[in-house]
Amino acid sequence: MDGLVLDSESTYVQAWRLAADALGFTMPAQFWAGLSGCSGKMVSQGLLDQCGADFDLERFQQLSSAYWFDHVQQHGIAVKPGFFALLDVLAQRGLPFCLATNSARVAAQQCLAWAGLTDIFPCIVAGDAGRAAKPAPDIFLQASAELAQPIQDCLVLEDSQIGIRAALAAGAPCVFVPSAKPADAWAAEHADYLMDDLHQVADFISARQQHPL
Repeated sequence: MDGLVLDSESTYVQAWRLAADALGFTMPAQFWAGLSGCSGKMVSQGLLDQCGADFDLERFQQLSSAYWFDHVQQHGIAVKPGFFALLDVLAQRGLPFCLATNSARVAAQQCLAWAGLTDIFPCIVAGDAGRAAKPAPDIFLQASAELAQPIQDCLVLEDSQIGIRAALAAGAPCVFVPSAKPADAWAAEHADYLMDDLHQVADFISARQQHPL
């Protein structure tokens, strides 16, 4: 969801940075970039590893949430370029699709609503139902089960290294659509396909509809 469907990764990073700065901690840009695609628990652990066990996670979460909600109230959440073109291709071909996210279901649904995407996804597999978060394969395996499609016949679209690792662990072909530049080198090398945006993904699916992925 974040960074692929919604243009939200940069807003999270900005809120995290402001919260850390308020607590007297300044981290390099590469630290924040490394948290792309991480679950909430992974973000918390990364902060503790970087700042020490005494880092006030509760206050950080309060501050970062306040900064983020303030931004959303003022600017909303933008949808990534090409998303609606991709939806059109999926509808025209009758291809089933699912949102598979590390976010909690309530948070995912709220973000989609703020972006004007309520009820767009017929299937949502979220990260708060007892499944291991990405980079474990659990979320993608559950998505394939709910779509009633073998995982090797599902095409995973991801914007982060963590997501690509999860797709590969699940055994699914995957497309890396980087949400930030420069693109993560590991993900670019190991993904089956590297594409600039969802417009390119839509064109790819249209061209390959008669051929296995």
